Amino acid sequence: MLLFLLIGVVAGLVIGVIPGLGGTGAVAVLLPFVFLLEPGPAMALIIGAVAVVHTSDAVTSILIGIPGSASASVLLLDAHKMARKGQGARSLSISFLSSMIGGLIGVVILTVSIPIARPIVMSLGSPEIFMLTLLGVALTAMLSKGHVLMGLIAGLFGILLAQIGGAPTSPEYRFTFGSLYLTEGLGLVAVALGIFGVAEFISLVARKTAVSDVASLGTGWGDGIRDVVRHWTHVVRASVIGVLVGILPGVGATAGSWMAYGQAQATSRGKNKGNFGNGDPRGVIAPSAAGNAVEAGALIPTLLFGIPGAAPFALLLGALLIFGIEPGPRILTQNLDIVYVIVWSFAIASVVGALFCFLLAKPLAKLSFIRFPLLAAAIIPLIFMSGFQEPLELQVFWVMLLLGIVGWIMKIFDVPRAPFLIGFVLAVPLERYYFLTANLYDLNEWIFRPAVMVMILILVGPGVVNLVQKIRGKGNDEGMIREGDETGGPLAPTFWYPVVTASLLAIFVTGFILSQSFSEAAGLFPKLATGIGAILCIIALIVDIRKHRAAKKLGGSPDRSEWHATLRTVAGSLLWILGYIAIVYIFGMMIGTVIFVPVFLWLVAKARIRTIIVYPIVVFGFLLLLQEYAQIVMPVGYIYLGI
Repeated sequence: MLLFLLIGVVAGLVIGVIPGLGGTGAVAVLLPFVFLLEPGPAMALIIGAVAVVHTSDAVTSILIGIPGSASASVLLLDAHKMARKGQGARSLSISFLSSMIGGLIGVVILTVSIPIARPIVMSLGSPEIFMLTLLGVALTAMLSKGHVLMGLIAGLFGILLAQIGGAPTSPEYRFTFGSLYLTEGLGLVAVALGIFGVAEFISLVARKTAVSDVASLGTGWGDGIRDVVRHWTHVVRASVIGVLVGILPGVGATAGSWMAYGQAQATSRGKNKGNFGNGDPRGVIAPSAAGNAVEAGALIPTLLFGIPGAAPFALLLGALLIFGIEPGPRILTQNLDIVYVIVWSFAIASVVGALFCFLLAKPLAKLSFIRFPLLAAAIIPLIFMSGFQEPLELQVFWVMLLLGIVGWIMKIFDVPRAPFLIGFVLAVPLERYYFLTANLYDLNEWIFRPAVMVMILILVGPGVVNLVQKIRGKGNDEGMIREGDETGGPLAPTFWYPVVTASLLAIFVTGFILSQSFSEAAGLFPKLATGIGAILCIIALIVDIRKHRAAKKLGGSPDRSEWHATLRTVAGSLLWILGYIAIVYIFGMMIGTVIFVPVFLWLVAKARIRTIIVYPIVVFGFLLLLQEYAQIVMPVGYIYLGI
């Protein structure tokens, strides 16, 4: 079992580094081998992979700014900022160690909770789960440093995009515009890679420099360990939050990571509280610990009730059923040995995975000091290959490109992307649990439940405190005013801020009009999201217009020539992506990549002849290995060459 556990760990680490695949991809790759094994080794193999995916997916997020998974996108806020300051080693050390400890704490809670979890889980009704998901969206927006209003708008925008496709509360489709592809909705992987991955590619290619702003990793491995020890309370709190989120079916690691980050920011004290978003170690500790703890927590409903707590465990359920092991209360009496094989496999894999990451991190960390155009030649095919795996349709490329443009605009104009993603992730459970709550309870029955009232106080409290501070003259308008470009590049002219806000307003108004044709059950959430979003956009538009007029009076408009140069470079980046998509449509991904990579290296990266020859061979070989041995599906173009 230890041998198969090790194989699972290695597979999970490799798949975690590949952007977009995540735990579901790891289990899917290993599932065919389950048929050849006994139950114990099979569970060790699968759990070994799941337990380490959230440890290794930090590598690309931290070093390159491309999220290894949707849940790892939170690491772009602080961990990636640390890497850009030359603290890549310290950031990786914090993430690996926190992830390991989070996994171990999750296992301890899982072990203790196995005999007592049933009554606790059964006590959570749809009102509590609805309020918890609402709290996750709202707190992420409220904790958007200096951008509370735009954070709320971004969260509602994410909820609106999640409405595309089949309604979870009625048998009808919404916002599909007659497209068969959109009936399935937008996939989380494609959305995360578009908003963060493609957007980062556009920004970094425009800079034409290395990811890091300095030329050394720094000597931060020990500093990272000391950071984790110094902030051990954040590790424990984030791990507990991760387990609790994991218990809730369908919420997942992405929500858990963002919630843990939000609580770390909210509970931090001292003069450095304002460092979140600028390379604060606590902003790395919390999501790293929570990401792994979520998977441990998700095992509780999976094993005790047969309800998968996360997507990978839906496949785990299938593996258990293959061996005639039925998840549920009886598993604790009839198959307790398998339960503890799973528990111990998770614990051992967490330690072994972190150790492997520490050993491999130093050579991998050097990626952040390579000129980004050199990395981009391989990253572009990798991102689009990852996004393709969920729908297996080429239309996803256009969705990713469009969302990449949206993500870049949000980044430049300081519209927080974190609330957008968490809103998109939680929209379906939010709508589903509200529908159940509204149909099972009267308003006065569920609104006064103790846990619901506590969460309402947590939700309303920060707003009331902020309002009181403003009335007393102690507050400021930082929640209303956007401060400028987070990329470190030139600021956009203030004229464009009202234009961006007006565009969002137009989207919400259009969505509200279209939602009038839906049934009552299917139209409730689109109407709420678009209606509230439109009201907030009007407020934000007034603020932006006043800010633009104030800037004109002060003559504080930025250098337009530099801004125009940035736009030209970004337009060039988009043309390269369009060219790659066109080649894939014609020749498929394998041949298209072989054509694209050397041309990109020659014209954009200005690489040497040897690099132009060897680099495409390596990329092609890697894609071929993924296709042959990892069951990764490559897009086939109109001219199929059988590769």
